[in-house]
Amino acid sequence: MNISLLAVGRLKESYFKEAQAEYLKRLRPYCNLKVSEQKTDEAMLAAIPERALVIALDERGKQLSSREFANIFEEHGQFGGGAPLVFAIGGADGHNDALRSRANKLIAFGRATIAHRLVRLVLLEQIYRGFRIVRGEPYHRD
Repeated sequence: MNISLLAVGRLKESYFKEAQAEYLKRLRPYCNLKVSEQKTDEAMLAAIPERALVIALDERGKQLSSREFANIFEEHGQFGGGAPLVFAIGGADGHNDALRSRANKLIAFGRATIAHRLVRLVLLEQIYRGFRIVRGEPYHRD
């Protein structure tokens, strides 16, 4: 499965970069995941392939359990027809209306405001957890 993580902003701190690298390494057996840092939502929109399934992380989005999040991969694997899966993380001001309109799903990791650098790591961890759940591998505990 091809997954793109598009994020407004850059990881500057070495500890965030190291954590991202660790999850990218863990995800290699499950998917081909590429991270692309963008300057704006407009640049992010331009980087999204036409037939991609887009999931935007947004404060207005639905809150999912880890199992519900894992269902994204299961459903996409069965019904995605090979289309790329794109996760979009906005900057400090969130996503603009155009990107939210392009998104197939809006999801949120709770009601709290979380720095976009941290959201990127939480998303990578949830992607990893999701694949482990789908494959019935140990990692997730109910």
